Amino acid sequence: MVQMIVKGRVSIVTPVYNGESYLSPMLDSVLGQTYSEIEMILVDDGSTDQTVQVAESYRPLFADRGYGYRIVRAEHKCAAAAINQGMPFVTGEYLIWPDGDDRLEQDSVEKRVRFLQQNPQYQCVRTLPYYFKQETGDEVRADETIGDFDKEELFWDLLEYRTYVCCGCYMLRTESFFKIYPERRIPEYHVGQNFQMLLPFMYFHRCPTIPEKLYGVCVREGSHSRRDLSPEEEKKRDQAYEEMIDEIADLCHMDDESSRKRLAYWKIRRRYAFAVKYRCVRQIFSSGCQMYRLHLYGRIGLLTILKDFIWVCLEGTWIMKKVYPVYKGCIHRCRGKL
Repeated sequence: MVQMIVKGRVSIVTPVYNGESYLSPMLDSVLGQTYSEIEMILVDDGSTDQTVQVAESYRPLFADRGYGYRIVRAEHKCAAAAINQGMPFVTGEYLIWPDGDDRLEQDSVEKRVRFLQQNPQYQCVRTLPYYFKQETGDEVRADETIGDFDKEELFWDLLEYRTYVCCGCYMLRTESFFKIYPERRIPEYHVGQNFQMLLPFMYFHRCPTIPEKLYGVCVREGSHSRRDLSPEEEKKRDQAYEEMIDEIADLCHMDDESSRKRLAYWKIRRRYAFAVKYRCVRQIFSSGCQMYRLHLYGRIGLLTILKDFIWVCLEGTWIMKKVYPVYKGCIHRCRGKL
């Protein structure tokens, strides 16, 4: 099923699982947009609560607003699989995929569309995020590194957690996105969907930033991305990340030696962090040797290795908790909790 792309339309694809308690504010924020040409594609990822009933109650409100509205019901798998269930129905020239518990500022869509219309040389744009507590709505400290928002080449910054990946901040030109994924399917892993959506696109395209906080990220206790994992779950998740990054690298035809070494270091550093966290002495030694070997034969500086060693070893200590609290957000994203 190939859908015709409608010029000027924005497609919003949102996966949701058991969102009965938090879905309404996000849908309200879509209805409150100042932009007039929007279609909402909500994918229920096999919820067991009243998510679908909440979603259905919004059908007349979207009709009154003149927005397209589709509810896709899917078997429970993961966010990436849910995204794939919604992709065949996309007809917009532009694509965003906010989470079901987040919210869009009223002019969030309009300002991004206007930017892309006025700057046809760009295939995507992003805004700045802000973070708020679900219970109170109060703004809280960012749990991602914002990074240099004057920078436009973001592939490595996203992969290495030097900038934010929160999904609803980004807007992509649909045609360019489907050139990367002509079958309208992203790789399905149980570790989120944002790397699959963003990394290949950022490898091929520059992404400027509108320096305004136009997307709110809900900090919700017990959410999938913030729940504590057992060592076994964390190890399995890290392995899935490595497999996913290998698939993305192949998709990008990333064959140059420098990039491959950089990806290898990314993997080893994650393994090293895991080993230190759980005091796996043999793995600490093995990963440390691999990191140093990459320094000898690649372009990894000793200062980088030393910095990584210090940060990993100090995690959880009184020094890092009391003297340098900003570290918390950086480590949180470095663990890959997207």
